[in-house]
Amino acid sequence: MKYAITGAAVAAALTLTGLSAHASCADPRTALQAGTYHAIAPQAMQQPMAGFSDSDRNGARRIVGTWLVSYTVEGNPFADAFIQWHGDGTEWENVNLPLLGGNICVGEWTPVNQSHVSRNHTGWLYTNGTLTGYFTETEIDTLSSGGNSYSGTNDQKIFDLNGNMLAEVTGTSSATRLFR
Repeated sequence: MKYAITGAAVAAALTLTGLSAHASCADPRTALQAGTYHAIAPQAMQQPMAGFSDSDRNGARRIVGTWLVSYTVEGNPFADAFIQWHGDGTEWENVNLPLLGGNICVGEWTPVNQSHVSRNHTGWLYTNGTLTGYFTETEIDTLSSGGNSYSGTNDQKIFDLNGNMLAEVTGTSSATRLFR
């Protein structure tokens, strides 16, 4: 029921603004409405990080590397992505959504403590190859004790080019390390 209400709110916002549901690497409206979600099965170099305490740095180092991440939005499968977390606090993501909507996103991350990291992430939204907006995403991830998986919760805000928020959705992430 909650998903139906969220979907109706997003559809109403899209109708009022003229912005279609074709969007960038983390806009859940594209994959959920178009039915393009395709799951893939899971299969790092560690660098010193400046600006963090030794305790945070040691815990945060475990996130550095390449991961396969599965996302849900409002409890429904959304997409899978490859994410590279870099030792300098930056990250990039390549998600399995249509290329014309955009599927590369960038962001930054900071350690919260030894087992949690916070990520701020952004990407452009396109309609038929034309720039129509952007999204922001905040995420808190919890690393496993062995450092080979993590899970988290995220919040996405979708904006038009004038900065008007059109929708907000929440979701989860679940990741498996690909490269050590």
